[in-house]
Formats: sequence, C-alpha cells, structure tokens
Amino acid sequence: MKVVIVGGVAGGATAAARIRRLDEAAEIAVFERSGYISYANCGLPYYIGGAIRDPEELTLQTPERFSARFRVEVKVRHEVTAIHPERKTVSVQNLATGEVFEEPYDKLLLSPGAKPTQPRLPGIGLDRVFTLRTVEDTFRIKEYINVHHPKSAVLAGGGFISLELAENLRELGMEVTIVQRPRHLMNPFDGDMAALIHGEMRSHGVQLALGHTVEGFEEKDGGVDVLLQGEAPLHGDMVVLAIGVTPDTALARDAGLELGIKGSIVVNDRMETSVPDIYAVGDAVQVKHFVTGQDALISLAGPANKQGRIAADNICGGDSRYAGSQGSSVIKVFRVTAAVTGVNETNAKKAGLAVDKVVLSPMSHAGYYPGGTVMTMKVVFERGTYRLLGAQIVGYDGVDKRIDVLATAIRAGMKATDLKDLDLAYAPPYSSAKDPVNMAGFLIENLAKGILSQWHLEDVETLPRDGSVTLLDVRTAEEFAGDHLDGFANIPLDELREHLKALDRSKPVYVICQSGLRSYIACRILAGHGFSCYNFSGGFRFYDAVANDRCLTASATPCGKDI
Repeated sequence: MKVVIVGGVAGGATAAARIRRLDEAAEIAVFERSGYISYANCGLPYYIGGAIRDPEELTLQTPERFSARFRVEVKVRHEVTAIHPERKTVSVQNLATGEVFEEPYDKLLLSPGAKPTQPRLPGIGLDRVFTLRTVEDTFRIKEYINVHHPKSAVLAGGGFISLELAENLRELGMEVTIVQRPRHLMNPFDGDMAALIHGEMRSHGVQLALGHTVEGFEEKDGGVDVLLQGEAPLHGDMVVLAIGVTPDTALARDAGLELGIKGSIVVNDRMETSVPDIYAVGDAVQVKHFVTGQDALISLAGPANKQGRIAADNICGGDSRYAGSQGSSVIKVFRVTAAVTGVNETNAKKAGLAVDKVVLSPMSHAGYYPGGTVMTMKVVFERGTYRLLGAQIVGYDGVDKRIDVLATAIRAGMKATDLKDLDLAYAPPYSSAKDPVNMAGFLIENLAKGILSQWHLEDVETLPRDGSVTLLDVRTAEEFAGDHLDGFANIPLDELREHLKALDRSKPVYVICQSGLRSYIACRILAGHGFSCYNFSGGFRFYDAVANDRCLTASATPCGKDI
C-alpha cells in the first residue's frame, strides 16, 4: 500500500507515524512545502520573545530523524500542486530545484492546515506588515526585531497568537496595541469573561483598540499607519496580522472535493472526504461540534493529532471514528491563565439552546494555606435538562486542572448537577475539600432544587429602582463605601437578622456581595423568614471588572459604574 500525505506538522506527521506502527510494509511519503516536517506552532511567539532561545527547540522532528525511526520518505520544500483522483496521483514541485513530477498513491491524506487570513486591504504586502503562522514567519519577525529594533507594534486581531505575541513583545520592551473589529478579545470566551483578560492585558501596558475596523496600511515615518474606519490611524514600527486563519484548501477545491464552511474540506467521522481513498485532517477540515452537533471549524493541535490517528487507523483497514471537537484550550496571559471548553453562553444561544449559567470565584486551594489565589469560573448548562454545555475560567493557579475536569465531564455526558459528586484529589497546597468544580455543582444543584434563585450582569440596567423591589448589598460598610451599585442599601450580612423588620416581605429582594457567597447566605436567611430572594451571580467583584472594561473599551464614554 502506497500512502501519500500532503502536509506534516500535527495531523500529517501523526498519521505517518501511526500508519507505520500499524503497517510495517506500507510505503509512506510525506510532502511538506515548508522546510519543517513537524514544528511547535504554539511555541512561535515565545521564540520571538526569548522565552525559547534555541530555534531548534521549535522543531519537534527533523526529516532525517523521522525517516530513520519510521522509514517514511519525507520531502520538505516540496509542494503538491494538484491532485488527480481519476488516476490516483498528485503533482509535486520541488521548490528548491523547480522539478515537477507525479507521485502515485493508493491512499491520500490531506493535512494542508490553514493560512493566516489576509483581507484584500491596501498595503497588505508592505515589508513591515507580517503574519505569524510558520517557523519561517517567526524567523522573519525575529530578524526584523534584531536588526531594526522597533519600539512599537500594532497587532491586528485578538486571538491566541495575538495575545501570546503581545506578551512576548512587551517582554522585549515594545509598546503594543491590539486592534480588532469585535469588542472583546478571544472569541471562545463570552464578553464578560473576556473582560478579565482585558484587565490583565491593560495592567501590563498593552493598549486595546476594540470595536475598530482596519481599512488598510500605509508606510509613514519609518513605520506603518494602520488605517481605521472613521478613526485616526494607529502607528507602529511594525504590524502583525493575526485576524484568524482560513483553511488552505485550493488543492481540494481544484480536485473536486466537497467543501464546507469557509472552503474547508467536508469529511465524515472516519475522516474520509467525498472522493474515495482521499482523507483529510487538521485545520483544513470541517468537523462537528461535540456539544451542539453543528458544523464547525476548530483550529487546535489536539483535534488535529487525534484526527491524524483516526485517519491512519482507517487507512490501515480499521474503523475508528471522530466524535467531534469541543474546543478545549488554555492560554497564558502574562500572570493569569485563561481556559475554555465546550460552547460559551453566546454561541449556545445562537445554536438555539435554552441556556443558564453560574459564575463563581473560588480559591485555587485551601484558604488557610499560603499562596491561594482567586479564579473566576463561568459554567454554562442547558436549562431544564442540566446538560453541561461549556465552561470558562480565568485565574492564576489551578485553572488548567479545573478546565480539564470540566472538559472530561462534558465528553462523558455528565449533567451539570453531577459535578458536585466528582471525587477529586485534595491537599491544602493544591485544592480545597470542596474543589471549585464541586462548588459549581453545588450551585447548580441549588438552582435545580429551587434553593437558589439568581440575577445576572445583564439585569443590572433593567432592575427596578422605583421601590417595587428591595435592593440590598450585604458587604461590610467599608466595602460598600468603596463602591456600590446605585439604588442599593447596605446591611452587612452579620447584621441582617437584626434588620429584618425594616424590610418589606411583599417585595422581592435582590442581593449582592463581593463574590456571591455572603449574598447566598443572606438569601437563605431571608428565605427562612418568608422573603423571595435573588442572588447576584458572580458578585460585585465580577460586576466591577466587567463595568470598568466596558467603559474603557467605549473610549467616548467616561468611566462609571453603569454597564
């Protein structure tokens, strides 16, 4: 059996190694147009910033090592230019010599990945306008910085690469501005949780120009002006386009393969394309979202590796199936860690799901053990069924552990109420006896049993201030004096029972505290005395972070408490 693989990196290289492990007699050829068969995409910004010093650390496998171990014919700087399904061959060009030849196959695997999205804007080809996707891109940026010593950079786009690059450029002492059309960074996160990421970026000197449309680029004063619709341009010594990626599927299109979202390759759960004996994996393929069941593009290394393994199994006569992607991911943003899995609240609503959520701020480990830090968790679930849909966490320590537990729970089909029953490891330096994931489960169980009723961030503006409801802040007098929501009266939690006679039992009570815990206790006290009570999800700390972010983003509006 002759297997030809187009593209290395995650999906293609994984498939080649798996095929060899399953079939020692298979003839395997990998064609990669770059100079690297397998490299660490996710590490590229850290080489630019100097956290990774040796460029060889970016190379996971060399063609020589890969060939020696797996007896795979690896041809780097060879570009497959056409697929001929009718005669089961591909056209290949040697980019070093210009030679063109045809290579036959019995099975063909496409792993072309995705390319940086480059809109057709004036100035897109300027020397100081870069993209960051490959090792070669990284070396170009690194060389430019080493030679020209730029003092400032504008990053167009607010995804993983942009945030990681922003951090690394700041570590080099550069002034950094991120500009993009959406009003919050990191699309997998809801806007309220992204506000916590914005705060961390701003605290480290990164300027955020959110809600602005880039219209082009012009050379000016030895740098580049980024032209904005209806706004003054942004100037930087260099610009990096990081506005997303587009499936690199011209080969598949020209060969007549069925295409889907943004020109991605349509595959079934065996990673088979619409043409017999042709498989496809990685960033170029359309997948099913594991939670919603809808078609999706999810460009992450984990899914690409799994898809490569599944395709290899099936090429070798097996019957492996890909159950879909759920977008589990994590990113370091200066001091904090931000992680997400499943579907966020915004996209769950777009998918037509009835959505509910809890927001909580547990400690990373036992409060009495030194060094504990607060994390903010948002867990999204389906109203009524309590099907677990997704989670987002922003914090300092233990974020990656909790998101992986929640990702596993989603994959296992657990209900959100089942989180309370998970038996998770505990020792004071690592967790609490009630782990943050358990705490989310306790909250959701209280909702399911009617023990807890909530009000949310989006209710702040519409909450009646006409006296028809009681608005109550149960923080200390000092906390309340520092800042509070308009219209709220202050009765500290520990004094609440002594003031019950002053409250009207006929009016519902909306309660807030710093994190949501004291206000929950207040609601239980009030409920025990015949009041109808609603607890603010996330607490004043969460509200304040989001409100501050929104007024900073809307630069024309003076910062205040209202959102």
